[in-house]
Amino acid sequence: MKRGNTRVVVLAGGVSSRMKSPSVGAHLSPELAKQAEERTKGMISVGKGDRPFLDYQLYNMKKAGIDDIVIVVGEKDEALRQYYGLKDRDNEFRGLRITYAVQRIPEGRKKPMGTSDALMQALLIRPDWKGGDFIVCNSDNLYSVRVFTVLLDCDAPNALIDYDRSGLEFAETRISQFGITKKDRDGYLLEIVEKPPLEELERLRGADGSLRVSMNIFRLNYEMIFNPLRDCPESPVRHEKELVTAVTAMVRLHPRSLKALPLKEHVPDLTYKDDIAVTSEYLRKHFSTLDW
Repeated sequence: MKRGNTRVVVLAGGVSSRMKSPSVGAHLSPELAKQAEERTKGMISVGKGDRPFLDYQLYNMKKAGIDDIVIVVGEKDEALRQYYGLKDRDNEFRGLRITYAVQRIPEGRKKPMGTSDALMQALLIRPDWKGGDFIVCNSDNLYSVRVFTVLLDCDAPNALIDYDRSGLEFAETRISQFGITKKDRDGYLLEIVEKPPLEELERLRGADGSLRVSMNIFRLNYEMIFNPLRDCPESPVRHEKELVTAVTAMVRLHPRSLKALPLKEHVPDLTYKDDIAVTSEYLRKHFSTLDW
């Protein structure tokens, strides 16, 4: 079996508006409260010794054999560059090569153009990736070593991790926000359905009765996804170009090209201030040391 290319794009260029929203019950130190307001989520110091959240993501990637990383950053993100390297390309960090793609905020907007645009910025600076594939994922979710390994070992041109909703340790109100995957009988993605009504939700259950969701981690073929990213329309609701839209367009152009890989496990998430304490406790229990 041919393994996928050991490359990852990490999406960290957003303005973290949900992290900046008022907290329900978080009691943060002044320093953590400041970081939550000013930093991209992956750079919040939730780990032992003030280690940023993104370190744990990169650690799991390295354990899976990944070595070439592009981090999409905001144009004013100095904290991330100060930590992972000041060069635009090929910063060495614990055996990884880290390159930055900048996602700028267009004139007249307060936020960047969304996740589809973020990935496009990464591909534009990596024409050397043409003819191969890469993994793309969020910077505020902690995906396991197993997840990266399963994606790399899949023999389909494209793949996503198809998470069983019942394995996610979130409140039901939060889980209901995740897009449901719709597949054909052989497990190839047809589309990702955002917030389906209850009657459609029941029709989206698998043969085992499970509902499965996307947590925004894909392995994608450079050539297959490039045009859908370039041509991605703005969402009429969020007014952003969303990666889910581009992926759905890609599978319509290339049917049976993206395999949904079923998995049941929790994905730690750092979206809101109230997630900071929960995430810190999870890391304390599961990552006592990082043996890079």
